[in-house]
Amino acid sequence: MASTPITPEGQTLLLVDDDNAFRQRLAVTMERRGFNVLSAASLAEARVIAAEAKPGLAVVDMRLDDGNGVDFVAELRAIRPDVKAVVLTGYGNLATAVSAIKSGAIDYLAKPAEPDDILKALTVSIGERPEPPAEPMSADRVRWEHIQRVYELCDRNVSETARRLKMHRRTLQRILAKRSPR
Repeated sequence: MASTPITPEGQTLLLVDDDNAFRQRLAVTMERRGFNVLSAASLAEARVIAAEAKPGLAVVDMRLDDGNGVDFVAELRAIRPDVKAVVLTGYGNLATAVSAIKSGAIDYLAKPAEPDDILKALTVSIGERPEPPAEPMSADRVRWEHIQRVYELCDRNVSETARRLKMHRRTLQRILAKRSPR
């Protein structure tokens, strides 16, 4: 594990993720590194916490049961313009990354994100770029993510997705049946 900078003691970090196990593990890790962590499992819960605590840092899942984390980043910036927010997603693609950055997020990371990568993104100085990940997504993973995004945009219609991707329907079905590559 590489050494990473410790944040100022007591800096408030809001974690918003509907995956309870991931959120709890990340909260414990960030508390050990000096953050004052506030957790929320939904946007409704996060809105109440954000209005009251006005956190300076946030880690927000993109897809939540009750809404879109990217939209919540814009809400956070309205509450506190200097907030540093990182968007996490299991459905990474270029369009949502651009959307996250335009909404005010400082970085966009694919799940499962390592706590060190999240910490690096949160502690980078304004105007600087975080270091590229040690293990970026493979080309196979990027392809798989793109196929998943188009599939979701086509309302999970295999024939329509295959037509738009200009691939055979059976080939697409085989790809969709497999687990995501690393």
